[in-house]
Amino acid sequence: MTAALVTGGARGIGRAIAVALARNGFDIGCVDRESAAAGQATVDAVRDAGRSCLYLEADIADTTTHATLVQRVESAHGPIRCLVNNAGVTSLVRGDLLALTEASFDRTLAVNLRGTFFLTQCVARAMIASRAVQPDAYRSIVTITSANAEIVGVNRGDYGISKAGLAMASKLFAARLAGEDIHVFEVRPGIIRTEMTRPATAAYDRLIADGGVPIARWGEPEDVARTVATLACGGLAFATGDVIHVGGGLHLHRV
Repeated sequence: MTAALVTGGARGIGRAIAVALARNGFDIGCVDRESAAAGQATVDAVRDAGRSCLYLEADIADTTTHATLVQRVESAHGPIRCLVNNAGVTSLVRGDLLALTEASFDRTLAVNLRGTFFLTQCVARAMIASRAVQPDAYRSIVTITSANAEIVGVNRGDYGISKAGLAMASKLFAARLAGEDIHVFEVRPGIIRTEMTRPATAAYDRLIADGGVPIARWGEPEDVARTVATLACGGLAFATGDVIHVGGGLHLHRV
């Protein structure tokens, strides 16, 4: 069995990633703070793709749950071969940076950065421990960050800070785990059509219409999912620590 653990998989980009991995032979452990009923669509879609899906309701901000989550996925599907860090939250309220609250800052970093960092640490240890069982298996960790890891969004500063921190964390894990034959990548989505971006639809429509995105369209969750599947399947087997932009060129600096 080939197992992948996908966080934030109940909907949107996470669901698309789970399905894409299932189509490439992975059984899925899906972790999300949404209820099992909310995640049923992901479970059904993975099963329709011919693979098994274990849905686990949990908040990765609670680091005390991490070891149990890993154990349950591995008990169901065998050693984890791919971790996709997709779970994330945005600012509780978008607005003036000078009015950003501690509650929003703490919550955003607890999920996006702290929770993701320590789950990655936990899974990496499990991957290293399982090498003796399948020494030739390809192992990867893919972290979904955001164009806002680099592009400034003043109206949700805590979100950008959390994603910039994840960008560094990805590099750190890449350097530490290369000797363990674990490949680590960062994927930076641009403007992707999800529930998170829905409140800013009008603003993003204008940005695209005004040429802000060289490939002049919205991205779809499947655009990100295909990229993740390529990385998880060893499509870039002599690479690690790389940043893959999936934003239609949004990140390009033009004059």
